[in-house]
Amino acid sequence: MTGFEDLQHTDPAGLETLEQFAQAKQFNRWLYDAIAPWCRGEVLEVGSGIGNLSAFFLDHGLTLTATDLRKEYCHLLQKQFGNHPGLQQVVNLDLVAPDFNTRYSALSNSFDTVVALNVVEHIRNDDLAIAHCHQMLKPGGNAVILVPAYQWLYNPFDKELGHFKRYSAKRLSGLLERQGFEVTNTRYFNAAGIFGWWLSGSLLRKKIIPASQLKTFNKLVPLFRLIDQITFHRLGLSVIAIGRKK
Repeated sequence: MTGFEDLQHTDPAGLETLEQFAQAKQFNRWLYDAIAPWCRGEVLEVGSGIGNLSAFFLDHGLTLTATDLRKEYCHLLQKQFGNHPGLQQVVNLDLVAPDFNTRYSALSNSFDTVVALNVVEHIRNDDLAIAHCHQMLKPGGNAVILVPAYQWLYNPFDKELGHFKRYSAKRLSGLLERQGFEVTNTRYFNAAGIFGWWLSGSLLRKKIIPASQLKTFNKLVPLFRLIDQITFHRLGLSVIAIGRKK
């Protein structure tokens, strides 16, 4: 078996979540728009999954190296984007591999932007993960990191998806600064999502985001964009930090 069939066995919760979000076109566009001001040039996307955000980088003229920890996802990414002129390569990347320096030496100091969306929370040694993001950037390059916000929101959704923790803007900034980044921007994202995450995950104890809930949420994205503007990005289900390599 290859591709989706393998992933149904090895990463069922992750694959189901990615497939649901693949249908949430307005949400994916909103997420891309939230990070786009800091994405330029040669981009390495950590944890590309099935390519829900990869298409946006390619469609906006950026040169993309797509990566994932699972070979099955890499196979799907190559199949989906392999003929796109903007795709540089697909790499089976383990961000905390013990032999990272030798295995991925060709990636060191190579990228203008390293993007890791909903990745770092899956890694126990998040300091090492951020250190390796720093290593892959050119001087002056940006790391664009998005992680789940607020430890008090940790619930069965997080556990099923393999999250070790959730973050505050302060905690994420400190993580980047410890690895030599200058943090140039932090903001929360998706304030409206907090209630739904708490209701379904914390109160109702569900393990997978209900598809009907995500469909409704996707339809309401224009309203939720407005809510983030009104709240000045001071609260959200996720937190974004931009770190510049000095």
